[in-house]
Amino acid sequence: MKKLIYILFFFLPVFAIAQQPWYKSSPLYDWVNVGNAGFSAGTAWFTSLAFSPSGQPYVAYVDTVNSFKVTVMKFDGTNWVNVGNAGFSAGQAWYTSLAISPSGQPYVAYEDSVSFGKATVMKFNGTNWVNVGNEGFSAGWVWYTSLAFSPTDGKPYVAYMDYGNSMRATVMKFDGTNWVNVGLAGFSAGLVYYTSLAFSQSGQPYVAYEDMGNSMKATVMKFDGTDWVNVGSPGFSAGEVLYTSLAFSPSGQPNVAYMDGANSQKATVMKFDGTNWNTVGTVGFSEGYVSYTSIAISQTGQPYVAYQDGWIAKATVVRFDGENWLNLGSPQFSAGWAEYTSLAFSPINGQPYLAYGDFGNSEKATVMRFDSVFVGINQPQKSRLSLYPNPGADKITVETSAIPTQSQLSILNLSGQEVLTHKITQIKTQLDISNLPTGVYFVRLTNDRTVEVGKIVKE
Repeated sequence: MKKLIYILFFFLPVFAIAQQPWYKSSPLYDWVNVGNAGFSAGTAWFTSLAFSPSGQPYVAYVDTVNSFKVTVMKFDGTNWVNVGNAGFSAGQAWYTSLAISPSGQPYVAYEDSVSFGKATVMKFNGTNWVNVGNEGFSAGWVWYTSLAFSPTDGKPYVAYMDYGNSMRATVMKFDGTNWVNVGLAGFSAGLVYYTSLAFSQSGQPYVAYEDMGNSMKATVMKFDGTDWVNVGSPGFSAGEVLYTSLAFSPSGQPNVAYMDGANSQKATVMKFDGTNWNTVGTVGFSEGYVSYTSIAISQTGQPYVAYQDGWIAKATVVRFDGENWLNLGSPQFSAGWAEYTSLAFSPINGQPYLAYGDFGNSEKATVMRFDSVFVGINQPQKSRLSLYPNPGADKITVETSAIPTQSQLSILNLSGQEVLTHKITQIKTQLDISNLPTGVYFVRLTNDRTVEVGKIVKE
């Protein structure tokens, strides 16, 4: 029996990772850093996350240590590296929006100070960042640039609040030579905020925004080939919205997430069923008020929403299971405040990734993914736990290098169920395991900065 336990002890992480039915709810899965936390050279604003077709994550941001110009970095499997030069834009930038072309080229749209606040798009040609068409191509100053590629013709489109057209919504596309208006410029009923652009599977561009022409409520419009038309009723939300974020389900339904002023500024998601906008789950489903809502839809059609969570202002991600909104891993999992949260799924394995400006790491850029806290066959993710004696029969000592605040220790069985919990207040803690059945267990320490996991054998 003891020999069998030791065999399990060696091979267990393979079993744990392979048991997919409890993958999304297991305490052995949580948010882990992709490379180093705070990997940017300095403070990162307007973080925007996107994936190459091969599954490499890229992040664009306004780079404060490079004269507030645009920088793009990608993860090479080990480290975050610059894509071309850091701070490659001609001047200061604002509202960076990143998208990857179908051929794998990164493009970035932004408000461009060199062009007096007009829109500029640049792409990386493999060696340098070059302008796509003319820099500063919009009619006037822009805010809330949102970049996306058409799935039918592969052309880049940009939506924005257009100061050249009474601060209304405008969408332009690059036709291979020039940036041209898609329908009328300034097509919205009134002034807009938080423009968010996405394409249906059939290639129609849709734009969601806070609609000042409809009592600051949410509105979505689409281009029907000739005109911009409302999708359902304009101003369909219950009240004022902020941080509108638009995404499509695999079945073709547009979903919009936002901070809901009619429901204590909590998060709400609505989707269009072809006739009406309906609430997904309950209105105002978050624990408290939210900022920087970012919605993404999984390959299986589940909506996920990331946001800066309440007065603590850390990152939380939730998913809709068909009935309820549930936390994905630990709520408020970031090291500190999280700003400009940007959520996306890997096209290779479907894992959710989150990029943000990380106040827990000097306001630098951090990317995390929801994954096993184990990184190999028997190697925990950055674990600093020491467990002894191991195997043990009656008591074990848990020792860690430091005790951040809000530390709690849990012992979990093979099914991921907690069988013992203990609040940690010192470097060394002794636990009584005499009442536990013989077998293999995980030891999981959670705190305000990280998750650490080890294993023990109870004799």
